[in-house]
Amino acid sequence: MRLTNVAHLRLPFGRLLGYDVRVSAPGRELPVSFDQRRHVGAGDRPGSWMALSFRPPAPVPRAVLAEAWLAVIARHGTLRSVFVRGDDGVPRSFEVEIGAGDWVEHPIGPGQAVNDALREALDLTCTPYARPSHRLCVVETAAGPTVTIAADHAHVDMWSMLVILRDLMVALAASGAPRSSPVPAFADHTRALRHRDRAPEDIGRRWAEILAAGGDVMPRFPLPLGDPGPQPERVEVRDVLGVDDSAAYSARAREHGVSTLALMISAMTKATRELAGVPLRAVFPVHSRYDAAWHDAVGWFITNAVIESRDADPRSAAAAVKEAVRLGSWPLEEVLRAWDGMPEAPGMFAISWLDLRRLPVRVDTHRLEAQYVSAAIRTDGVMLWFVLDETGLHLRCRYPDTSEARRNVGTWLDTLVARVQADAHVSVIDERDVGREEEHR
Repeated sequence: MRLTNVAHLRLPFGRLLGYDVRVSAPGRELPVSFDQRRHVGAGDRPGSWMALSFRPPAPVPRAVLAEAWLAVIARHGTLRSVFVRGDDGVPRSFEVEIGAGDWVEHPIGPGQAVNDALREALDLTCTPYARPSHRLCVVETAAGPTVTIAADHAHVDMWSMLVILRDLMVALAASGAPRSSPVPAFADHTRALRHRDRAPEDIGRRWAEILAAGGDVMPRFPLPLGDPGPQPERVEVRDVLGVDDSAAYSARAREHGVSTLALMISAMTKATRELAGVPLRAVFPVHSRYDAAWHDAVGWFITNAVIESRDADPRSAAAAVKEAVRLGSWPLEEVLRAWDGMPEAPGMFAISWLDLRRLPVRVDTHRLEAQYVSAAIRTDGVMLWFVLDETGLHLRCRYPDTSEARRNVGTWLDTLVARVQADAHVSVIDERDVGREEEHR
């Protein structure tokens, strides 16, 4: 499944409608996680959401689609919660009741792209303090609807979007009236984290070492990006490896006794050493679904770790991945207390990896033509996503659209992709040679 941007999303031309649910007054107060507090505390702004778009295999009446969406909301607690700015400016979270609403058409202006109209609708309704901060939209055509589900990032991560899609398809198959039971709410996860053991001393010490290497801030891209202020984004989407080459690359990783991710970190370490002469250091998001009870839940189950890879040997890169996962396995608020929170800085560099083949959530995304969709924003950092699925390995990179960033990030990506493709090609050749040897025996 491709990870794209709202500007690149392939949408048909048709009527654009959004389903506006009804929301009660705030009820019981809920805990707010460290990452939610950071994200929501920055206030309402365009582009704070993430989304997923797909085409149902058959036309769906609006009433059935609305009922199915309400069934998904009823199943997941975070979709029935809202944020309120406290008197001290700190966000607070509360339960709400959500009921059936109305379909509202969003006119598409003369010369306006459907993508832009959709972006405007989601920027308006999927913000941190919106009530609710999620929305279901449909582009209706004679051939059937294209559905987009979006939510402010405070309520979802990429895994969650796949859960939402699966549950919506289950509800649609049941004509919008499934009898599935609710799953644990993200607020329960936040409470549970507060009772986990304190991080060992070596965790804080290692965080301090990695941050100190970059000036006591989160890791930054190792090459110049131009003006340090937020710039219009440049988004590149690349298909790195097809099905066969992706399998060959994974086989290459197994030859080294490491994971596919570790081999990719090895390649990034080589590219960074070659172009910048420094180790690979990056923000490294890891999920906090530490128990199977959270596998079917929806929420922001992603927390940030940091990775430092000095040696491009695949086994050393595997050790760096293992360390990064451990660094992100403790409540981040406590770990970062020494810096009064996450020490962000212009130029932050983050690497995200999602292997859909290994997730316990299964959806036929190919049949549904499903795509992950990110918002359009201004940015001062570099964010790199890898998505690995049955169709191959894809990447998307967001960076500031300056001449320096185009040149330096583009060169880094070119170097990385060429190295990955070469490694996959070598593995394919090796497999063919083995096959020829067996034929001659």
